Amino acid sequence: MKIVIAGAGIGGLTAAMCLARAGFEVEVFEAVSELRPLGVGINIQAGAVRILSGLGLEPALAATGIETRELRYANRHGQTIWADPRGRHAGLPWPQFSIHRGELQMILFHAAQRIVGADRIKFGRRIAGFEQANGKVLARFVDRDGRDVEQSTSDILIGADGIHSAVRAHFYPGEGPPKWQGILMWRGITVGKPYLGGATMVQAGHHNQKFVCYPVSRAHAEKGESLINWICDLHMGDSAQLPREDWNRPGRLADFLPRFKDWKFGWLDVPEVIESAHAIFEFPMVDRDPLPRWSHGRVSLLGDAAHPMYPIGSNGASQAIIDGEALTQELLVGDDPEVALQRYERRRLPPMARIVESNRRKGIDVMLDIVEQRAPQGFSDLASVLPPEELEQIVGDYKKLVAQDRETLLKLAAAQ
Repeated sequence: MKIVIAGAGIGGLTAAMCLARAGFEVEVFEAVSELRPLGVGINIQAGAVRILSGLGLEPALAATGIETRELRYANRHGQTIWADPRGRHAGLPWPQFSIHRGELQMILFHAAQRIVGADRIKFGRRIAGFEQANGKVLARFVDRDGRDVEQSTSDILIGADGIHSAVRAHFYPGEGPPKWQGILMWRGITVGKPYLGGATMVQAGHHNQKFVCYPVSRAHAEKGESLINWICDLHMGDSAQLPREDWNRPGRLADFLPRFKDWKFGWLDVPEVIESAHAIFEFPMVDRDPLPRWSHGRVSLLGDAAHPMYPIGSNGASQAIIDGEALTQELLVGDDPEVALQRYERRRLPPMARIVESNRRKGIDVMLDIVEQRAPQGFSDLASVLPPEELEQIVGDYKKLVAQDRETLLKLAAAQ
């Protein structure tokens, strides 16, 4: 069986490796002419590291990124609301990694060259259309100027071509632009001093104004420094217009730094971290409505093409990685490919739709809003503001929703 994947991002390359390792013939087509280590930081949850580890990538991840020790939620005064050990520090068989997105992309690419075959990953080829006939899919690819460069016939086509997926648009041509609820994100990377032990991910503030940070570089840690990936979220008002989506759009300090000028926590000086960034980028926080279907005949979707979501709970890339394993397992059953794709959809679409909807309702971040509403000036006794049983309910429900609860992960470990 031959499988064509449109898109060589995190989800597309992981799926390609899982499928090739399982014995399928795979071709990957990517729109950009060359993969480069671009972007900022990203978190890979332990459940997704499980899959990358199975592909032999854990040593490369560990040599590059930071093994996350703790996730900490705090109010805008820096007071801890909840702290949770992560990965192996929580007794799981796999770590959680915080890593530069570009470094992760290159680790996946070089591994895919070995596992899939360097000649099977083709660049400068954007999917422009496809048709299904006689149990095959014929896909057409064009260059950056829209000129036809290649056609490929396969048994299955997987659209892993991101939030602006052409494969998705083929089936849902009237969907329109991504959804925006008025939150802008400013992102940067700063070389600074280690904080909270040097391996902690922090989410501070509340829904309308939040600061997220985590270290992403082992090389910096070995020099006694911390390469801090940070994100500032601000709600711009219900009447704000969706700005142009462009990961390379530079951000201006004047647009957001004044709102964070007093965020000095003792263990971290937020304005200093922001001002020390080499470059700052601005991007709207967007997603799309869950789809009724991903699979149509011998074509299906994966990753952001299937379920773009708000970056709450560090789920976007991790769930794309899990998609690739699930797709491979269903195809390995060996029956009709269309039936296998339907099983893949039934397995993955419902939980992904629930995560998208939950993240729109703030997901696990709802604890931040509860504390802000009940104690805007801070607290001396957290339990009087957010009782332990209420906090445990919020955390437990979200972990089960995204399959990051300890019981689910240990079952996966036992099954391997």
